[in-house]
This record gives sequence, structure tokens and C-alpha cells, in this order.
Amino acid sequence: MKDLMGLMKQAKDMQKNMQLAQEQVADLTAIGRSGGGLVTVTLAGGGNMKALEIDPSLMTSEDKEVVEDLIVAAFQDAKVKLDQAQAETMKAAMGDIQLPPGMKMPF
Repeated sequence: MKDLMGLMKQAKDMQKNMQLAQEQVADLTAIGRSGGGLVTVTLAGGGNMKALEIDPSLMTSEDKEVVEDLIVAAFQDAKVKLDQAQAETMKAAMGDIQLPPGMKMPF
């Protein structure tokens, strides 16, 4: 019975930690760059773009496709960083709790 009570306490603690982690994930931001810093994208925790900065030197360029490609590349760079930060935050929330094989979070 002690094991069951301990497991219930662990589950309750994990639920609390997961809720806190989800709040932290929502507050995360990530900055992606491309073209040697000519284009910078800032993403919020949900993956929404918060800011886009384009170096003025690109605005004189007549190659519209290059600018578009740099924006996409900067977005992807920021998205990868955001995904990594979110994964680390959620992993930290799990602590040392071991889930049974095949069980994934969130429940």
C-alpha cells in the first residue's frame, strides 16, 4: 500500500511540475538568424513570430527571393532553438520520475 501511496504522490507532484513547466514554455522566446545576421526572427513559446528584423542592406537588393529565403531560414533556426528549449523545460519538470514503458507525457 505504501508503494501505491508513493506513486500517487509522485503523480500529483509530476502534474504540478508539468503545469509549471507548461507556463514556463509559454514564456520562452528564441531568436533565429540567417545570412550572417542579416535577418533575425524572434519566436514566442507557441511558435508565433514576435519580431522580424531585416538589415537595411537587403532592402536595396533587387533579389526578392534571397530575402524570402533568409526569412524562412531564420524562422527555422529560431524554431529549432525554441523546440530544444521547450523539450529541456519539460524534461526538467519530469525530474527523475520513471514512466512505465510505452506511456508518454502528457497523459
